[in-house]
Amino acid sequence: MENITIIIPANFTEAGRILGVFELRKLVECVLLSVPLLFFFLFVLPFSVTVNIVLATVIVVPVGGFAIIGIHDYSLLNFLRVYRKWRKSRGVIKIS
Repeated sequence: MENITIIIPANFTEAGRILGVFELRKLVECVLLSVPLLFFFLFVLPFSVTVNIVLATVIVVPVGGFAIIGIHDYSLLNFLRVYRKWRKSRGVIKIS
């Protein structure tokens, strides 16, 4: 019998992802940002239904897309945490 070597790539499984594409954390952030905006545009604004739907589409879809894509492969909250930490420690000279 001949030995067969099978190489399995590191990304063979997409555990923790929805539909194999979206990380669960980013999807939750997307829903938490998009749903309140959607309800605001559809039920609170005093315009006609068509205007409310157009406004909701123009605003909510980019916000949801931005949230699900993230920034530099970070979720939005993780990016804000890293950015705040960088801003806080920026200009600090650490002497060992």
